[in-house]
Amino acid sequence: MSDDSPAPTSAVDTPRSRVRLAKGASPWLVPTALTAAVTGCAALRSRRWAFAAVPTLALTGGMLWFFRDPERTPVEDGIIASADGVVQSIDPWPDGRTRVATFMSPLNVHVNRAPLTGVVKSVEHKAGGFVPAFNKESEHNERVVWVFDTPRGEIELIQIAGTVARRIVPYLEAGAEVEVGERIGLIRFGSRVDVYLPPGVEPAVTVGQRTTAGETRLDRV
Repeated sequence: MSDDSPAPTSAVDTPRSRVRLAKGASPWLVPTALTAAVTGCAALRSRRWAFAAVPTLALTGGMLWFFRDPERTPVEDGIIASADGVVQSIDPWPDGRTRVATFMSPLNVHVNRAPLTGVVKSVEHKAGGFVPAFNKESEHNERVVWVFDTPRGEIELIQIAGTVARRIVPYLEAGAEVEVGERIGLIRFGSRVDVYLPPGVEPAVTVGQRTTAGETRLDRV
């Protein structure tokens, strides 16, 4: 092999395999990790501290998993899924749009992504309850309503908090330009994301189908 030959690329080097921590994780992760570190050091000196060290270390590991933020490769065309999870329902709306609701369990990645390239027209926080995200009444939960101005028209996206997820962290403000698949916010713990397809757009997903934010196409070609 000559010196000019490209170096072999391993799976570890690909953007798809790189994982970082989600923006907005620090208020939860840092105190837990510090507690785990302190109790872990204390356990090395006295076994009595192991009763505190083991659960805090386990909790820290769980939070590292929960707040993971893997890289994604957005599809070039179409409206893409904004959330990892399972399609909970597909409902025709009175104004001609179609709502695709995706349930996110605590095991899913909870960083949400823009469904299309465009401009954030508005970001509005609305107070509400905290019933389970899989419950129909969860549409009245604490939520953040996004409206995107895109080449396909206005697209509405709603981040909905659940029983455990009581904090939604938007990454962008109104007026921001956004690329398809770009990170727009985080919902801490189990929750739901609704995307409203424009009138005349047929959904390409089905109820029960798993979606990957930034990669699964929601609209049919």
